Amino acid sequence: MINAYVCHHRRMCQASFRFLRHFKSLISTDPEKSMGKKPNRVSTSNIGTTLTPENLSLRPRSSDDALHKRNAEITILGRHGKIKEARKLFDEMPQRDAVTYNSMIIAYLKNKDLLGAETVFKAMPQRNSVAESAMIDGYVKVGRLEDAHKMFDSMTQRNAFSWTSLISGYFSSGRIKEALTLFDQMPERNVVSWTVMVSGFARNGLMDHARKYFDLMPEKNVIAWTAMVKSYLDNGYFNEAYKLFLEMPERNVRSWSIMISGCLNANRVNEAMCLFESMQERDHVTWTAMVSGLARNKMIVLARKYFDLMPYKDVAAWNAMITAYVEEDLMDEARELFNLMPEKNVGSWNTLINGYTKNGDAGEALRLFVLMLRCCFRSNETIMTSIVSSCDGMVELMQTHAMIIRLGFERHTWSTNALITLYSKNGDLCSSRLVFELLELKDVVSWTAMIVAYSNHGHGHHALQVFARMLISGIKPDEVTFVGLLSACSHAGLVNQGRRVFDSIKSIYKLSPKAEHYSCLIDILGRAGLVDEAMDVVSTIPPSERDEAILVALLGACRLHGGVTIANSIGQKLLELEPSSSGGYILLANTYAAEGQWDEFAQVRKIMRERNVKKIPGYSQIQIKGKNHIFVVGGRSHPQVEEIYGLLQQNLQPLMRELGHTPENSLLVD
Repeated sequence: MINAYVCHHRRMCQASFRFLRHFKSLISTDPEKSMGKKPNRVSTSNIGTTLTPENLSLRPRSSDDALHKRNAEITILGRHGKIKEARKLFDEMPQRDAVTYNSMIIAYLKNKDLLGAETVFKAMPQRNSVAESAMIDGYVKVGRLEDAHKMFDSMTQRNAFSWTSLISGYFSSGRIKEALTLFDQMPERNVVSWTVMVSGFARNGLMDHARKYFDLMPEKNVIAWTAMVKSYLDNGYFNEAYKLFLEMPERNVRSWSIMISGCLNANRVNEAMCLFESMQERDHVTWTAMVSGLARNKMIVLARKYFDLMPYKDVAAWNAMITAYVEEDLMDEARELFNLMPEKNVGSWNTLINGYTKNGDAGEALRLFVLMLRCCFRSNETIMTSIVSSCDGMVELMQTHAMIIRLGFERHTWSTNALITLYSKNGDLCSSRLVFELLELKDVVSWTAMIVAYSNHGHGHHALQVFARMLISGIKPDEVTFVGLLSACSHAGLVNQGRRVFDSIKSIYKLSPKAEHYSCLIDILGRAGLVDEAMDVVSTIPPSERDEAILVALLGACRLHGGVTIANSIGQKLLELEPSSSGGYILLANTYAAEGQWDEFAQVRKIMRERNVKKIPGYSQIQIKGKNHIFVVGGRSHPQVEEIYGLLQQNLQPLMRELGHTPENSLLVD
């Protein structure tokens, strides 16, 4: 809608200059003026007075040209996101007109800076319908409908754009009655107004109303027909969309592209290919839709065929094909195509970096990121988050942290949140705490990440202290925060604190406990031997929140404290709920083993074999000099396995016994 303002301004400027040229032609351009003589004034009998720039209140042409040029520069700067430069030019202008203010307001709104637009709007010497309509559209886009309607009511002259903007805003907020009332009050309606009504009903799933208003339209252009087709597709009515598309008296490239994309989204590949071949004129958008749609349908070879046939490939087409390869884990093909790109954008780099991250190749993701910086591309939040998340060892993590500092992202909340979590996962709790304390603007994710870090390292009291600081700072906890807190209480054996935290979820913070919260509380009670209380908690859980995690927690409590009868009942329910998961079988078998019930133990093992359920072996990992060393439980595949086991038997095991550690030999399932 903002583009409509720009066109409107251009028409205003053109009309103004035609006006100036008309009257300038009436003014003498005496050649003696160039010789320093005073020019003669020209009289016109039909006007009855002498026409000069002064009594016409017209500035010299050079001044008008300069003003027009600066107005255009503000528009161009705003279009390219250079809002600071646009505002600097605006502030330095010795003269401004209505177009100047309109251009600056629209520049702010195009860059989603409503506050800046409000500042300029309030400073306008005389407001006009263009600026008012722009502000209505700006208010609508951020959901400030009351302010938009207030501005609308204050307008002395409303245009179709102000009406349709407000109607569209009400539809976007689900306020159907207000939108209908406003539409009924419109003095004049055009095809755009009707189309907004059709699209608005469709966005709210009211397809019968959308079709009714579409049929009532006094005139329908290709945009209205296309909007109705798209509405059907967006709401899953493929057959109706296809039928309407065939009835269209006129189609443009956008109509064809939308219908082809709809076919591909509905897995109707043959119809999409037929439509594509029927098109007399195709643009790069249609070609790109075909390539990406075929890729989504796992037809990667056919997608590449269409890609190679494209007469013109823009960056979006290249990115679509690379994305298709990445989603199929074909990183070699993706990298080869990436290297062939004549022009790349940040999205191209981001797609490939994400691909390496998804495939666990943190080293290559990091190398590609460095190459991107060397090619003078600026990093953004998405890429940095992907790079940080890909770090699977301390070496990559520390290198990435150094780059975050070098690039000036260390004060960004999103990067610090990721660092807190990853340092904790790599066992460096001190570094997690350091980056957390250095972060000035902490959000709920920051506080939660630090709470979870302390929880994972068994520091329950520290986690509760961080939670107290969080409340003092004014940040409200969310569901994830409470999962971290309850886990911390469970790991540290803080039963009373765990009870209070759980009770506060609903009583103080007005949140509904989820299955994760219940399973944590049951784990807290079970570890403390309070099996009966844990059973009471299970009986209060809403049916919608009961899952296998709760049963696993309760079964674990029974195993620790000898509740074989209860464990048997819970175990059978767990096996019915998750017949392919090894966790329930292992817990139940170990419970029987701990009580010496070997027949029952053998029966569980037999069921596992019959159902082909296998326990995934546990493993540990350590990184030394950039190389990962993985140790599987009971495995002997490491090249230095003899030295490692020798060290364990000679040094570590005697030390563990000396410190009072007794291995739990009752856990016999491997």
